[in-house]
Amino acid sequence: MKIELDNKKIIFNNKYNKTEIHPIWLRERVRDEKYLDKNNDQRLFDPSLLNDINIENAQIDNNFLKLTFNDGVTSKFEISKLTSEFLDSENLSNTVKQKFWDSSLKNNPTYKFNKNFSESREMFNLLKSFYEYGFVILKNVPTKNNYIVDFANSIGSIRHTNFGEFFNVRSVPSPNDLAYTSLALPPHTDNPYRKPVPCIQLLHCLENEVSGGLSTLVDGFKVATHLKKNNPEYFEILTKIKVKFKFSDKDVVLENKGELIELDEKNNFKQIRFNTRLDYVPPLEKDQLDVYYKARKKISDLYNSERFRIKFKLTPGDIIMMDNHRLLHGRTVYDANEGKRFLQGCYIDHDSSEGKLRHLKRKFDL
Repeated sequence: MKIELDNKKIIFNNKYNKTEIHPIWLRERVRDEKYLDKNNDQRLFDPSLLNDINIENAQIDNNFLKLTFNDGVTSKFEISKLTSEFLDSENLSNTVKQKFWDSSLKNNPTYKFNKNFSESREMFNLLKSFYEYGFVILKNVPTKNNYIVDFANSIGSIRHTNFGEFFNVRSVPSPNDLAYTSLALPPHTDNPYRKPVPCIQLLHCLENEVSGGLSTLVDGFKVATHLKKNNPEYFEILTKIKVKFKFSDKDVVLENKGELIELDEKNNFKQIRFNTRLDYVPPLEKDQLDVYYKARKKISDLYNSERFRIKFKLTPGDIIMMDNHRLLHGRTVYDANEGKRFLQGCYIDHDSSEGKLRHLKRKFDL
């Protein structure tokens, strides 16, 4: 993979094919101070006004491509950066490989908190592990009320919902959500009724004196992979049917639609939705619904099976960070009379964690 010159043409050669790089594509990437604000990498010109741009002179000098354009601009380009952009190397899917897991996962990705954690190499490693496994656990976090807000803001910005900036997870009278009881919660994804669905959930354990109330996690992408291989008809219908999810209480009614298994434009897994307390399948033909209900039953059985679920107890000072678009979470039943179980949670979006990861990668030149 390299940049080559062919007369005044710039060629990207990846061994399989050769592509001529458009002159305007190169011209709009000029990074000289006259054309780019170094504080924020924003252009000081409008590239949509460029017209009839050609290359008048081209040279390769070690690791740099030196170009002169017909509008009088001369600039140097780092060949490694041009190659990286052609390969889409900054795309997290190309730099962090997801590791699908089931109950055979031996060690949960775990890190220890310290006062300088936010800008540390350890934070980079934590975020990298988060994108690999879909979750991480951070230990020794101060057990101060609302500290979850400080930690979340050290990564990005909190996503406010009708539950507030953050929410308290404990058993209360007359709750507006089953999370605020001592009941067992089966594997589910949070808030599929929102537009957009919250990406990442953070939960901070402040008190946990009960013997039950174990946290449970399931890798939805691992289960979807299993379903695709063993029950392709079920996989197909769960990736095609858009289901309505609905939440209502005395103050608000929220609705959104989406597939239980959503794929991206390359048919890779994009998002898992599963919350059978809130889903309403559309009135399809009976034969189609027969298949859909069998498929939903099958994937529910997989999500709830010991084969794919891990269980562990959060202790005071633990923060768990979970990808709500990939993982399903839940808990086992507990007896509120045994003692206190008190967690605080909030949501952040993927752009927060991705932006922080890229920033730390740049900071440590990784």
